[in-house]
Amino acid sequence: MTATPTPPDRPDHPAPEAPPARPDERSVPSPSLSGSASSIRVWIAAARQGDATARDRLFAACRNYLALLARIHLEGRLGRRIDASDLVQQTLLEAYRGFGRFQGQSEGEWLAWLRQVMAHNAADIVRHHFGTAKRQADLEVPLVPPGGLSQCFDPPDPGESPSQIAVQNEQEILLADAVAQLSEDYREVIILRNLQRLPFEEVAERMGRSRGAVQMLWMRAVERLRSLLE
Repeated sequence: MTATPTPPDRPDHPAPEAPPARPDERSVPSPSLSGSASSIRVWIAAARQGDATARDRLFAACRNYLALLARIHLEGRLGRRIDASDLVQQTLLEAYRGFGRFQGQSEGEWLAWLRQVMAHNAADIVRHHFGTAKRQADLEVPLVPPGGLSQCFDPPDPGESPSQIAVQNEQEILLADAVAQLSEDYREVIILRNLQRLPFEEVAERMGRSRGAVQMLWMRAVERLRSLLE
């Protein structure tokens, strides 16, 4: 049985430090949509052997995933008072420092460990803004529901199984990378409706549009997202 990974130890008030040097992200290939799970497993193993390039690729591949996770869970609580990118950068920095403590091998274990690190950082942010250390447990929940990526489409296509969209073990990075490729309007309506599961009335209010306009936008966004995932 694989030991449950634990997030790195962190001082209460870490001294400011520049992020670890990374190669230009434009030159770092992200995992392909058909092979991210195997790529991440290879990069984890290589990084453990001291391969700095593999470690950089491993972290770069997860940036979209962490950015989406941070945006989903922070916007509803803190609004525009913080930048989700700050949470992402702090999470990547601390995970980079504490990589030696990660004991897993698979993509699922890797993402679960990153979510734990992010949840601790999110709790710090909430404590700073609200004076409470309430745990952000929902940050540790996977983006993709138990039924798979097809459950992110509302309503799901009855003739399409999750395996036709993505392989189970790589669904979360697939989803985050695909959402990152959407236009801002498409991305926002997908996040609000499919990932935050808000009713159309609230989505329309958040986006400053009519319900009918939002529903049309959402239908186009779902089709675009599905095409990216197929």
